[in-house]
Amino acid sequence: MTDRDTAFAEYFAARSDAMRGTAFLLCGDWHRAEDLTQAAFTKSYLAWHRVARHDVLDGYLRRTLVRTYLDERRLGWWRRVRTSDSPPEPVARDTGPEDRVAVLEALASVPSRQRAVLVLQYWEDLSVEATAELLGCTAGTPKKR
Repeated sequence: MTDRDTAFAEYFAARSDAMRGTAFLLCGDWHRAEDLTQAAFTKSYLAWHRVARHDVLDGYLRRTLVRTYLDERRLGWWRRVRTSDSPPEPVARDTGPEDRVAVLEALASVPSRQRAVLVLQYWEDLSVEATAELLGCTAGTPKKR
Protein backbone atom coordinates (compact mmCIF):
# COMPACT_ATOMS: atom_id res chain seq x y z
CA MET A 1 0.00 0.00 0.00
CA THR A 2 1.39 3.40 -0.93
CA ASP A 3 1.56 6.40 1.38
CA ARG A 4 -1.35 7.91 -0.55
CA ASP A 5 -3.49 4.82 0.06
CA THR A 6 -2.56 4.66 3.72
CA ALA A 7 -3.39 8.33 4.28
CA PHE A 8 -6.70 7.96 2.47
CA ALA A 9 -7.61 4.79 4.40
CA GLU A 10 -6.95 6.59 7.69
CA TYR A 11 -9.04 9.57 6.60
CA PHE A 12 -11.87 7.30 5.47
CA ALA A 13 -11.85 5.41 8.78
CA ALA A 14 -11.97 8.67 10.72
CA ARG A 15 -14.64 10.53 8.72
CA SER A 16 -16.91 8.02 6.96
CA ASP A 17 -19.47 7.76 9.78
CA ALA A 18 -19.85 11.54 10.05
CA MET A 19 -20.25 11.91 6.29
CA ARG A 20 -22.75 9.04 6.20
CA GLY A 21 -24.80 10.88 8.83
CA THR A 22 -24.77 14.04 6.73
CA ALA A 23 -25.74 12.04 3.64
CA PHE A 24 -28.63 10.45 5.55
CA LEU A 25 -29.97 13.85 6.51
CA LEU A 26 -29.76 14.93 2.88
CA CYS A 27 -31.54 11.93 1.35
CA GLY A 28 -33.46 10.36 4.26
CA ASP A 29 -32.48 6.78 3.40
CA TRP A 30 -29.56 4.85 4.94
CA HIS A 31 -28.90 2.82 1.79
CA ARG A 32 -28.76 5.89 -0.43
CA ALA A 33 -26.67 7.64 2.23
CA GLU A 34 -24.16 4.81 2.02
CA ASP A 35 -24.11 5.10 -1.78
CA LEU A 36 -23.65 8.87 -1.63
CA THR A 37 -20.86 8.52 0.93
CA GLN A 38 -19.07 5.93 -1.17
CA ALA A 39 -19.39 8.06 -4.30
CA ALA A 40 -18.06 11.14 -2.49
CA PHE A 41 -15.10 9.24 -1.05
CA THR A 42 -14.37 7.67 -4.44
CA LYS A 43 -14.31 11.09 -6.10
CA SER A 44 -12.11 12.38 -3.28
CA TYR A 45 -9.71 9.47 -3.67
CA LEU A 46 -9.35 10.17 -7.37
CA ALA A 47 -8.48 13.80 -6.57
CA TRP A 48 -6.38 12.96 -3.50
CA HIS A 49 -3.07 13.90 -5.16
CA ARG A 50 -4.48 17.30 -6.21
CA VAL A 51 -5.54 18.31 -2.71
CA ALA A 52 -2.58 20.37 -1.58
CA ARG A 53 -3.82 21.08 1.94
CA HIS A 54 -5.11 18.01 3.70
CA ASP A 55 -6.39 20.17 6.56
CA VAL A 56 -9.31 21.27 4.37
CA LEU A 57 -10.39 17.77 3.34
CA ASP A 58 -13.64 17.85 5.33
CA GLY A 59 -14.85 20.87 3.37
CA TYR A 60 -13.82 19.32 0.06
CA LEU A 61 -15.51 16.02 0.91
CA ARG A 62 -18.65 17.75 2.19
CA ARG A 63 -18.88 19.76 -1.04
CA THR A 64 -18.41 16.58 -3.07
CA LEU A 65 -21.11 14.82 -1.04
CA VAL A 66 -23.65 17.63 -1.48
CA ARG A 67 -22.94 17.99 -5.19
CA THR A 68 -23.23 14.25 -5.72
CA TYR A 69 -26.58 14.30 -3.92
CA LEU A 70 -27.87 17.24 -5.97
CA ASP A 71 -26.61 15.71 -9.23
CA GLU A 72 -28.40 12.44 -8.52
CA ARG A 73 -31.62 14.30 -7.79
CA ARG A 74 -31.31 16.21 -11.06
CA LEU A 75 -30.52 13.10 -13.08
CA GLY A 76 -33.52 11.21 -11.80
CA TRP A 77 -31.54 8.47 -10.03
CA TRP A 78 -34.32 8.12 -7.50
CA ARG A 79 -36.86 7.40 -10.21
CA ARG A 80 -34.65 4.95 -12.12
CA VAL A 81 -33.86 2.76 -9.13
CA ARG A 82 -37.41 2.30 -7.88
CA THR A 83 -38.77 -1.11 -8.77
CA SER A 84 -42.41 -0.59 -7.81
CA ASP A 85 -44.92 2.24 -7.70
CA SER A 86 -45.57 1.93 -3.99
CA PRO A 87 -42.90 2.48 -1.38
CA PRO A 88 -41.98 -0.44 0.86
CA GLU A 89 -43.56 -0.72 4.28
CA PRO A 90 -41.41 1.00 6.88
CA VAL A 91 -39.61 -1.27 9.30
CA ALA A 92 -40.84 -0.81 12.85
CA ARG A 93 -37.87 0.25 14.95
CA ASP A 94 -37.42 2.02 18.20
CA THR A 95 -35.61 5.04 16.74
CA GLY A 96 -35.84 7.29 19.74
CA PRO A 97 -37.90 10.39 20.43
CA GLU A 98 -40.73 11.50 18.18
CA ASP A 99 -38.84 14.72 17.56
CA ARG A 100 -36.30 12.84 15.47
CA VAL A 101 -39.06 11.39 13.31
CA ALA A 102 -40.65 14.80 12.92
CA VAL A 103 -37.34 16.33 11.82
CA LEU A 104 -36.72 13.58 9.29
CA GLU A 105 -40.25 13.93 7.91
CA ALA A 106 -39.81 17.69 7.66
CA LEU A 107 -36.49 17.24 5.84
CA ALA A 108 -38.10 14.79 3.45
CA SER A 109 -40.84 17.27 2.60
CA VAL A 110 -38.57 20.08 1.36
CA PRO A 111 -36.86 20.25 -2.05
CA SER A 112 -33.32 18.92 -2.31
CA ARG A 113 -31.47 22.27 -2.41
CA GLN A 114 -33.42 23.57 0.58
CA ARG A 115 -32.67 20.33 2.40
CA ALA A 116 -28.98 20.79 1.59
CA VAL A 117 -29.08 24.30 3.08
CA LEU A 118 -30.78 23.05 6.25
CA VAL A 119 -28.37 20.16 6.74
CA LEU A 120 -25.29 22.28 6.09
CA GLN A 121 -26.34 25.13 8.34
CA TYR A 122 -27.89 23.23 11.24
CA TRP A 123 -26.27 19.79 11.20
CA GLU A 124 -22.83 20.73 9.89
CA ASP A 125 -23.00 24.13 11.64
CA LEU A 126 -21.74 26.05 8.61
CA SER A 127 -22.23 29.78 8.23
CA VAL A 128 -24.48 31.24 5.55
CA GLU A 129 -21.40 32.26 3.57
CA ALA A 130 -19.79 28.81 3.81
CA THR A 131 -23.07 27.16 2.80
CA ALA A 132 -23.41 29.48 -0.18
CA GLU A 133 -19.85 28.80 -1.27
CA LEU A 134 -20.33 25.07 -0.97
CA LEU A 135 -23.54 25.17 -3.01
CA GLY A 136 -22.07 27.58 -5.57
CA CYS A 137 -24.56 30.39 -5.03
CA THR A 138 -24.66 33.86 -3.49
CA ALA A 139 -24.93 34.32 0.27
CA GLY A 140 -28.50 35.64 -0.11
CA THR A 141 -29.78 32.37 -1.54
CA PRO A 142 -29.35 30.23 1.63
CA LYS A 143 -30.87 33.06 3.70
CA LYS A 144 -34.04 32.88 1.61
CA ARG A 145 -34.29 29.12 1.97
